[in-house]
Amino acid sequence: MNLIIDTGNTLTKLALFQGREMTAFSSFAGIHTEHLIQFCEANASVEKAILSTVKAYPPEIDTYLSEHFNTVFFSHHTSVPVVNKYATPETLGKDRLAGVVGARQLMPACNILVIDAGTAITYDLITEAGEYLGGGISPGISLRYKALHTFTGRLPLLDYYDDAQLIGDDTATCIHSGVLNGAVAEMEGIIQNYQSVYPGLKIILTGGDHNYFDKRLKIKTFAAPNLVLEGLNLILNFNIETH
Repeated sequence: MNLIIDTGNTLTKLALFQGREMTAFSSFAGIHTEHLIQFCEANASVEKAILSTVKAYPPEIDTYLSEHFNTVFFSHHTSVPVVNKYATPETLGKDRLAGVVGARQLMPACNILVIDAGTAITYDLITEAGEYLGGGISPGISLRYKALHTFTGRLPLLDYYDDAQLIGDDTATCIHSGVLNGAVAEMEGIIQNYQSVYPGLKIILTGGDHNYFDKRLKIKTFAAPNLVLEGLNLILNFNIETH
């Protein structure tokens, strides 16, 4: 069994894979040694592990993983089964790279735009030749709400809303309209720009807010909520098999 640990800006996700099938999953805020140990002890068949994190974490996690499993600590030095053409690989988000690895497995020999709708919305292009070229980064839905509240004098901080009318008739509905309709319009426009360069481009949606966009985009997309975890599992196997 493979243990996948993915710590993003908001959550830590733990997953177990048997081959390419995810058999267990857990998530929690932050990254805590006790949560990791409890998860592993409940799944005693773990042999290999990969840790991907964008945050600092307790050093005892490294010790625990090194002592108990054949572990890959994912960094820009880690081998991946795609050609990474990003100009500054040391600054590339590990989740972005894992996402395109997962996408390449799902749709081989295709030009693919991976859109990860989470704290930030990231756009990442991998070509049919398996070359990762880069993409774009935009504020996610929650960041847009927070920015309007933080950097203005009177606008309130609103909770995430399920839908928004086009024409707001008070301050709250105007904020919802601008944030939600604006995010969808931005995404559709960016996709269309990519499609003008790469006809037949496949679009994969992932991330915590992928469902919101998947239901509202007028462009055909493929939802893969566990894409980053699947990509990390592939990277783990790739490194264990080739070293």
